[in-house]
Amino acid sequence: MPRLIGYARVSTHDQDTALQLDALQAAGCAQVFEEKASGKSAGKASRPQLHAMLEGLEPGDTVVVWKLDRFARSTRDALKLIEELEARGCAFRCLTQPIDTSGPAGRLLLTILAALAEFEVGMISERTRAGLQAAKERGRSPGRPKALRGPIRRQAEWLLEAGESQADVARSLRVSEATVHRLARELKAASRAGDF
Repeated sequence: MPRLIGYARVSTHDQDTALQLDALQAAGCAQVFEEKASGKSAGKASRPQLHAMLEGLEPGDTVVVWKLDRFARSTRDALKLIEELEARGCAFRCLTQPIDTSGPAGRLLLTILAALAEFEVGMISERTRAGLQAAKERGRSPGRPKALRGPIRRQAEWLLEAGESQADVARSLRVSEATVHRLARELKAASRAGDF
């Protein structure tokens, strides 16, 4: 028999799932998986109840949530999880938003959400590229300022050419070994190209 399986989640320990649990039970959920706190990473590993619920689903089951943001942390995360439900032969229903993938209207809304998520990713990417271009035009390079530049860089180059180890160069110039290692790689590549 197809079952209604509820999922409730709060982000912090001091929040309460009572409102969600009442709504899910009123909707007819025979079983409710309750996530008390879920950390910040988007993976299922940080949401053990979600993982347990997904593992126990059977074809024909419907996962019911009170609100979409209680099921997933982003539109993309929600779409990925709903795709996983569909692959298992299960449907998804949201009580406070008109999403029910068992019917055509819900599937249409899901398609619109997928398009919006893709649009959002494209906009973020476009804004990032525009910001990087603007910084470049103002003579700024993105990221942290380089630890080795000017006279300090020339001193590091001289020490490396003199045969000092990367660890010793890093210690004497008070920079990380990774920084010196990157410089050594740059010098080696330039030497191969005949520029050094």
